[in-house]
Amino acid sequence: MRNMKDSGIDWIGEIPEEWGGIRLKELFNKKQGGAWGDEAKENENDRVCIRVADFDFERQTAKEGQKTVRNYNADVISKLQIQGNELLIEKSGGGEKTPVGRSILTDGLEGDLYANFIDKLPIKAANYPKYVAYYMKTLYQNNIVIPYIKQTTGIQNLDLESLLFEIIIVPKYIEQQKIADFLDKKCAEIDKLIELQESMIEKLKEYKQSVITQAVTKGLDPDVPMKDSGIEWIGKIPEGWEVVRIKNCYKLRDEKSYEDISKVNLISLYTDLGVVQNKDIIYKTGNKAVSAEGYKKVYKDDIVVNIILCWMGAIGMSEYYGVTSPAYDVYSPLDGIYSKYYHYLFRTKEFNGQCYKYGRGIMMMRWRTYSSEFLAIPINKPPYIEQQQIADYLDKKCAEIDDLIKLKEQKIEKLKKYKKSLIYEYVTGKKEVV
Repeated sequence: MRNMKDSGIDWIGEIPEEWGGIRLKELFNKKQGGAWGDEAKENENDRVCIRVADFDFERQTAKEGQKTVRNYNADVISKLQIQGNELLIEKSGGGEKTPVGRSILTDGLEGDLYANFIDKLPIKAANYPKYVAYYMKTLYQNNIVIPYIKQTTGIQNLDLESLLFEIIIVPKYIEQQKIADFLDKKCAEIDKLIELQESMIEKLKEYKQSVITQAVTKGLDPDVPMKDSGIEWIGKIPEGWEVVRIKNCYKLRDEKSYEDISKVNLISLYTDLGVVQNKDIIYKTGNKAVSAEGYKKVYKDDIVVNIILCWMGAIGMSEYYGVTSPAYDVYSPLDGIYSKYYHYLFRTKEFNGQCYKYGRGIMMMRWRTYSSEFLAIPINKPPYIEQQQIADYLDKKCAEIDDLIKLKEQKIEKLKKYKKSLIYEYVTGKKEVV
């Protein structure tokens, strides 16, 4: 076991005796800011422009897939194009969950340029590039960048000049290489385990969708006589079911609230979460309304529809009384309608496709399904008791699948924490590569 000494730096703690302290800036040559360029012109000055959205921070490289192409003059290309053995660091942007300051290596990006929200840090030859990338990752993951973030508007800005004066402790080149090569191998193993869990989660989500679609369109009795519904996306349905339009099941509710925001229960709609109370999710989203004047009243069992995004699944049943944005449509159930059943039906991908088919707009992101169009969509209508039975079955079945997904998400979180700890312990010398 090697001898250790106190680094004098709280977040680093003890280090090997032979390791020395330097300023972070000593790892790099002069930094260079990026440029956004002009629209692509399909000539020799078109270049791939790496954006922060292209960062794969977990793997410290650029994501695979199509990149943005921009046009630059020759001087900018000569000055800013990526050469290799460099680091790209996010200097503007960020958010509550992902503060500004993430970085990636430029391996495989030679000849590309980079956007104006990014700085390029050429790594000095005396340092092993992958070790430097791991060190920067550790700085970020241990919140060392946080004091250097300034935010006066909605965008975070990294004071990189000041961050580069941070004192760090690093070994010589040969040990940097040993550490980086070891971490490459170990992190690749962990990433494969994470990918396996993510793949299993996707399969569980697909299975959940198939269970829901089967139940809401075919019922629970596999032996019941079937008939053609006349609706392509539904196909055959049990003989005792009806085919109706949504207007035969729901009516538009248009009750406005004019109470003070402090006296109402604010309700929001999310594609992945469905209908939720704002008080339950503010800590996750940071969203906080300042006024609820003119908001629409929502009652328990009402269906809330985002007219712009319902074709992407932004639709669901409310389990709460409250008020929601005027941008949403609210529908109250008619007699004989068990809303939880239709909550499941309305959130299937097949039904979402009908929202798109019946909607209209000049482009996908401006596509709207207004109430007159929504109410005209044909759907199946089982007897009330079957609606209830199917919804109860799906409540139980989906809860079981969600529990399995949650377990796998917890495994992923543990693997990520282990990876973070592993990188920290080796780049700061707590553990030695033998």
